[in-house]
Amino acid sequence: MLSPHTRVLLAVLALLCAVVALFFRRAQNAKGARGGRISGPKLAWLFYAVFLWFLVCPLVAMDALVPAEARAVLGAFAVFMWLRGAAELYLLYVTKSWRPPYGVAHDVACIALVLGGLFWGRARWMGTLGSADVWALAFVGLVLTSLLVEVAYAALFFHAVEGCTTGDEGIWFADEEQARFRRINRLTLTLNVPLYAGLAALLVLAGPS
Repeated sequence: MLSPHTRVLLAVLALLCAVVALFFRRAQNAKGARGGRISGPKLAWLFYAVFLWFLVCPLVAMDALVPAEARAVLGAFAVFMWLRGAAELYLLYVTKSWRPPYGVAHDVACIALVLGGLFWGRARWMGTLGSADVWALAFVGLVLTSLLVEVAYAALFFHAVEGCTTGDEGIWFADEEQARFRRINRLTLTLNVPLYAGLAALLVLAGPS
Protein backbone atom coordinates (compact mmCIF):
# COMPACT_ATOMS: atom_id res chain seq x y z
CA MET A 1 0.00 0.00 0.00
CA LEU A 2 3.03 2.24 0.41
CA SER A 3 6.33 1.76 -1.38
CA PRO A 4 9.46 0.91 0.66
CA HIS A 5 10.90 4.30 -0.29
CA THR A 6 7.88 6.13 1.15
CA ARG A 7 7.93 4.09 4.36
CA VAL A 8 11.63 4.75 4.95
CA LEU A 9 11.20 8.45 4.24
CA LEU A 10 8.27 8.68 6.65
CA ALA A 11 10.28 6.97 9.39
CA VAL A 12 13.16 9.42 8.92
CA LEU A 13 10.80 12.40 8.89
CA ALA A 14 9.05 11.16 12.05
CA LEU A 15 12.37 11.07 13.91
CA LEU A 16 13.33 14.48 12.55
CA CYS A 17 9.98 15.98 13.60
CA ALA A 18 10.35 14.51 17.09
CA VAL A 19 13.75 16.18 17.48
CA VAL A 20 12.43 19.49 16.15
CA ALA A 21 9.45 19.25 18.52
CA LEU A 22 11.73 18.89 21.53
CA PHE A 23 13.79 21.91 20.51
CA PHE A 24 10.62 23.86 19.78
CA ARG A 25 9.23 23.16 23.25
CA ARG A 26 12.48 24.24 24.89
CA ALA A 27 12.47 27.50 22.92
CA GLN A 28 8.76 28.11 23.37
CA ASN A 29 8.86 27.53 27.11
CA ALA A 30 11.75 29.92 27.59
CA LYS A 31 10.85 33.06 29.48
CA GLY A 32 9.17 35.67 27.30
CA ALA A 33 8.70 33.49 24.21
CA ARG A 34 6.06 34.89 21.86
CA GLY A 35 2.77 33.00 22.04
CA GLY A 36 3.28 31.61 25.54
CA ARG A 37 4.37 28.27 26.96
CA ILE A 38 3.16 24.98 25.50
CA SER A 39 2.13 21.88 27.45
CA GLY A 40 3.29 18.34 26.75
CA PRO A 41 -0.07 17.15 25.38
CA LYS A 42 -0.34 20.17 23.12
CA LEU A 43 3.20 19.71 21.84
CA ALA A 44 2.36 16.09 21.02
CA TRP A 45 -0.76 17.20 19.16
CA LEU A 46 1.16 19.89 17.24
CA PHE A 47 3.79 17.34 16.22
CA TYR A 48 1.06 14.89 15.16
CA ALA A 49 -0.86 17.43 13.08
CA VAL A 50 2.23 18.80 11.33
CA PHE A 51 3.55 15.31 10.60
CA LEU A 52 0.21 13.98 9.32
CA TRP A 53 -1.04 16.96 7.33
CA PHE A 54 2.17 18.46 5.97
CA LEU A 55 4.36 15.39 5.47
CA VAL A 56 2.46 12.10 5.48
CA CYS A 57 -0.42 13.28 3.29
CA PRO A 58 1.71 14.64 0.41
CA LEU A 59 4.00 11.60 0.48
CA VAL A 60 1.04 9.22 0.40
CA ALA A 61 -0.44 11.30 -2.43
CA MET A 62 2.77 10.83 -4.45
CA ASP A 63 2.96 7.06 -3.90
CA ALA A 64 1.89 5.15 -7.01
CA LEU A 65 0.76 2.16 -4.92
CA VAL A 66 -2.07 4.21 -3.40
CA PRO A 67 -5.38 4.29 -5.36
CA ALA A 68 -5.47 7.27 -7.71
CA GLU A 69 -8.73 8.61 -6.29
CA ALA A 70 -7.26 8.78 -2.78
CA ARG A 71 -4.05 10.31 -4.10
CA ALA A 72 -6.03 13.10 -5.76
CA VAL A 73 -7.94 13.85 -2.55
CA LEU A 74 -4.84 13.79 -0.34
CA GLY A 75 -2.78 15.79 -2.82
CA ALA A 76 -5.36 18.56 -3.01
CA PHE A 77 -5.66 18.57 0.78
CA ALA A 78 -1.87 18.75 1.21
CA VAL A 79 -1.57 21.73 -1.14
CA PHE A 80 -4.42 23.50 0.66
CA MET A 81 -2.81 22.80 4.03
CA TRP A 82 0.62 24.03 2.96
CA LEU A 83 -0.98 27.28 1.78
CA ARG A 84 -2.67 27.60 5.17
CA GLY A 85 0.63 26.96 6.93
CA ALA A 86 2.35 29.77 5.06
CA ALA A 87 -0.53 32.17 5.71
CA GLU A 88 -0.74 31.24 9.39
CA LEU A 89 2.97 31.78 9.99
CA TYR A 90 2.73 35.20 8.33
CA LEU A 91 -0.26 36.20 10.45
CA LEU A 92 1.38 34.89 13.63
CA TYR A 93 4.88 36.29 13.32
CA VAL A 94 4.59 39.23 10.92
CA THR A 95 1.20 40.90 11.28
CA LYS A 96 0.48 39.29 14.68
CA SER A 97 -3.19 39.06 13.73
CA TRP A 98 -3.91 35.31 13.76
CA ARG A 99 -7.27 34.28 15.23
CA PRO A 100 -8.45 30.67 15.74
CA PRO A 101 -11.66 31.26 13.74
CA TYR A 102 -9.45 31.60 10.66
CA GLY A 103 -8.11 28.12 11.30
CA VAL A 104 -11.58 26.74 12.00
CA ALA A 105 -12.83 28.13 8.69
CA HIS A 106 -9.90 26.53 6.89
CA ASP A 107 -10.45 23.21 8.68
CA VAL A 108 -14.11 23.20 7.65
CA ALA A 109 -13.09 23.98 4.08
CA CYS A 110 -10.61 21.10 4.21
CA ILE A 111 -13.33 18.74 5.45
CA ALA A 112 -15.57 19.84 2.57
CA LEU A 113 -12.67 19.37 0.14
CA VAL A 114 -11.92 15.83 1.33
CA LEU A 115 -15.59 14.79 1.40
CA GLY A 116 -16.08 16.30 -2.03
CA GLY A 117 -13.09 14.38 -3.30
CA LEU A 118 -14.45 11.13 -1.92
CA PHE A 119 -17.77 11.83 -3.61
CA TRP A 120 -15.96 12.60 -6.86
CA GLY A 121 -14.26 9.21 -6.73
CA ARG A 122 -17.30 7.36 -5.40
CA ALA A 123 -17.28 4.85 -8.26
CA ARG A 124 -14.05 3.44 -6.86
CA TRP A 125 -15.28 3.22 -3.29
CA MET A 126 -18.70 1.76 -4.12
CA GLY A 127 -17.23 -1.19 -5.97
CA THR A 128 -15.36 -4.21 -4.68
CA LEU A 129 -12.66 -2.95 -2.34
CA GLY A 130 -9.18 -4.40 -2.26
CA SER A 131 -6.78 -4.11 0.65
CA ALA A 132 -5.22 -0.94 -0.81
CA ASP A 133 -8.67 0.64 -1.12
CA VAL A 134 -9.56 -0.17 2.48
CA TRP A 135 -6.24 1.22 3.70
CA ALA A 136 -6.68 4.41 1.68
CA LEU A 137 -10.21 4.97 2.99
CA ALA A 138 -9.05 4.37 6.55
CA PHE A 139 -6.24 6.86 6.10
CA VAL A 140 -8.56 9.50 4.66
CA GLY A 141 -10.91 8.81 7.56
CA LEU A 142 -8.08 9.48 10.01
CA VAL A 143 -7.35 12.79 8.28
CA LEU A 144 -11.01 13.78 8.57
CA THR A 145 -11.05 12.80 12.24
CA SER A 146 -7.95 14.90 12.93
CA LEU A 147 -9.58 17.91 11.29
CA LEU A 148 -12.70 17.56 13.42
CA VAL A 149 -10.51 17.29 16.52
CA GLU A 150 -8.63 20.44 15.51
CA VAL A 151 -11.91 22.35 15.10
CA ALA A 152 -12.90 21.38 18.65
CA TYR A 153 -9.50 22.33 20.07
CA ALA A 154 -9.50 25.71 18.32
CA ALA A 155 -12.99 26.56 19.58
CA LEU A 156 -12.15 25.57 23.16
CA PHE A 157 -8.86 27.48 23.09
CA PHE A 158 -10.39 30.63 21.63
CA HIS A 159 -13.00 30.57 24.38
CA ALA A 160 -10.39 29.94 27.09
CA VAL A 161 -8.21 32.89 26.10
CA GLU A 162 -11.25 35.09 25.42
CA GLY A 163 -9.99 35.93 21.96
CA CYS A 164 -6.60 37.25 23.10
CA THR A 165 -4.47 35.78 20.32
CA THR A 166 -3.32 38.92 18.52
CA GLY A 167 -0.64 41.54 19.10
CA ASP A 168 2.64 41.25 20.97
CA GLU A 169 0.94 39.69 24.00
CA GLY A 170 -1.17 37.21 22.05
CA ILE A 171 -1.48 33.68 23.45
CA TRP A 172 -1.17 30.86 20.93
CA PHE A 173 -0.57 27.78 23.07
CA ALA A 174 -2.10 26.10 26.12
CA ASP A 175 0.40 25.72 28.95
CA GLU A 176 0.42 23.26 31.85
CA GLU A 177 0.03 25.73 34.71
CA GLN A 178 -3.04 27.85 34.06
CA ALA A 179 -6.35 26.48 35.29
CA ARG A 180 -8.19 27.68 32.18
CA PHE A 181 -6.24 25.20 30.06
CA ARG A 182 -6.65 22.11 32.25
CA ARG A 183 -9.75 20.85 30.48
CA ILE A 184 -8.15 21.36 27.08
CA ASN A 185 -4.96 19.59 28.13
CA ARG A 186 -6.86 16.64 29.60
CA LEU A 187 -8.92 16.28 26.44
CA THR A 188 -5.82 16.57 24.26
CA LEU A 189 -3.96 13.94 26.27
CA THR A 190 -6.95 11.59 26.04
CA LEU A 191 -7.37 11.99 22.28
CA ASN A 192 -3.65 11.82 21.53
CA VAL A 193 -3.65 8.14 22.43
CA PRO A 194 -6.12 6.86 19.78
CA LEU A 195 -4.88 9.36 17.19
CA TYR A 196 -1.27 8.22 17.55
CA ALA A 197 -2.34 4.58 17.69
CA GLY A 198 -4.43 4.95 14.56
CA LEU A 199 -1.65 6.55 12.55
CA ALA A 200 0.95 4.07 13.76
CA ALA A 201 -1.33 1.14 12.90
CA LEU A 202 -1.98 2.46 9.40
CA LEU A 203 1.71 3.01 8.72
CA VAL A 204 2.55 -0.48 9.99
CA LEU A 205 -0.23 -2.03 7.89
CA ALA A 206 1.03 -0.13 4.86
CA GLY A 207 4.04 -2.43 4.76
CA PRO A 208 4.33 -5.75 2.95
CA SER A 209 1.73 -8.32 3.99
